[in-house]
Order: sequence, then C-alpha cells, then structure tokens
Amino acid sequence: MKNICDWENCKEIGKYKAPLEKDNSRHFRYLCLEHIKIFNKNWNYFSDMNEDQIEYFIKSDLTWHKPTKSFASSDNFFKVLWNNALEDKINIFEKINHKYVERSNLSEKDRHALQILGLNYQAKWEDIQKKFKGLVKKYHPDKNHGSKKYEDILKKITLAYSQLKNTVNKTK
Repeated sequence: MKNICDWENCKEIGKYKAPLEKDNSRHFRYLCLEHIKIFNKNWNYFSDMNEDQIEYFIKSDLTWHKPTKSFASSDNFFKVLWNNALEDKINIFEKINHKYVERSNLSEKDRHALQILGLNYQAKWEDIQKKFKGLVKKYHPDKNHGSKKYEDILKKITLAYSQLKNTVNKTK
C-alpha cells in the first residue's frame, strides 16, 4: 500500500518521512519530494529554545543525552573499583614484611599481568599499587572523552591488577 502525501490538497505519493514532533521520531507523516523539500527548508529543531537551552543540548549531545558522572563522583564505577582495589580491610599487607611477589611464585598469568602494567618481575606491592593508580588515571574514560579504546585498556589493567592482588593474597 502506498501512502498519499500528507500535505494539504496533495495527491502525490508520500515516500519521505517528516517528524510530527521534534523529540519523538516515532510519530511522523509521509510527504512527497516537493513537500519534503519545503518541510526541510522550514524545519528548525531549535526554534522554541533560548541560547542556554541550545548550548545545553549541544553539550549533552556529546554523551548522547545520557547522564555522566565525573571521576570524583561517589558512585562512579571506576572510583568504587579503585577504592576497593587498594583497600586492605583485614590488614593482609601489614602482616607481610616483604610485600612483593616473589619471582619463583609467578605463574604465566602473573607474568602477563606484570607486562600489562609495565612492571618487572621483582616489583614490590607498593610499586604495583602506584603503577595501577597512575594507569587508572591515565586511561579512565572520563579523562579520555568516553573513548571505548581507553575503556578496554583500563579493563585489561584492572584485570591484571586483580590477578596480582589475588596472587599476593595467596602468598600470605
């Protein structure tokens, strides 16, 4: 079934969709080529907005109009992860005098984790924590405009840190 152009007194076939409301792309009408050109020429999405509203819309468009949280936000996923990763609730690391992962105890996963963090096999736990903290800050999505590339790198770094943390916990 072909649609007739929804323009007043037009009998042409309506092949082109024109929105009825600016914020609802599900409701539209069909227009012919001649009338869609007129419609598009006169369409102004920002017609009933003031300058502040337009500026806010453009800025929020950078994040697809979804709310974001700053790195310092208390409910930011990476901040929660970071705080829990370095927290020593049961004082495991106070009881360990050497606080480093011994080379002889390193599994292939541990070696790979150290490579991801850019550390050598004799790294002390404090060095691992310091490096992890620096890499989290460097590759955090909020610091890199939400880049998926950096988010994936950060996930690898977090997994590597978790692997090393588990190893250190097992050696206590």
